[in-house]
Amino acid sequence: MYSIIVVPPPTTEDEPTRTQYRLAPGERLLFGRSVPEGGLRIGHDGVSRRAGEIAAHGTFWTLSNLCAHQTYVVENPEGAGEHIKVAPGRLDAPVPFEFSRIVLPAAGDLLPVEVWAPRHDYLRGEDGAEGEPTAPAFSVDRTKRYFAVLAALCEPRLRGAPHAPLPTMDQVVERLRPCWPAASRTSVQWNIDYLAVKLRLKPDPETAEPGPRLNGKKESLVSLALRFDLVREDDLVVLAAPSGRALR
Repeated sequence: MYSIIVVPPPTTEDEPTRTQYRLAPGERLLFGRSVPEGGLRIGHDGVSRRAGEIAAHGTFWTLSNLCAHQTYVVENPEGAGEHIKVAPGRLDAPVPFEFSRIVLPAAGDLLPVEVWAPRHDYLRGEDGAEGEPTAPAFSVDRTKRYFAVLAALCEPRLRGAPHAPLPTMDQVVERLRPCWPAASRTSVQWNIDYLAVKLRLKPDPETAEPGPRLNGKKESLVSLALRFDLVREDDLVVLAAPSGRALR
């Protein structure tokens, strides 16, 4: 039974039929510019002869960076910027993503090596413990206008551009028109300020002591929302025109 599938970087010769390498638990795949038969050869002058090694495990995989001077980045394409860094010389760094992209810097190019891991298992239902329920870490109501504002701020990075600049205030207002026709710069800014307090990025104005203003408020909100999955790609439906029930 195979554990993971490795797809090499596309080239002009093999892009229509890119070879896939299938690894069972315990198997390893060496990759680089010059590797023995059975390894993944990447024909680019900017890639080390022995660049790295992928090892398959039951429900995850590890990456060894055999390069002496270059950090590798492993991205989660479905995670809106989520990634890990594997430093030069690091061995067997565990990668937790189901779908991953190893980004190899190569003399001005960024070469992607895709790795597909098995679908993760999750606990189903309650844990059966008695007593008071645990208070949620972040309480958000997806029917409220503030959530639509948060979704509009997160949308560019959730759409597959993890390093996209955040939308301007005018762009957020325009994006909210279908679900909130009366949206304005003032009302959107009020909701951003409300979110900053609600998500505890800054104290309530009534209890806060005088001090410097919170800079980068939108960036902080988006970073928090994406890091803890407060907004997912399927939540972007709140930005569509409502069918029968308006945002409150």
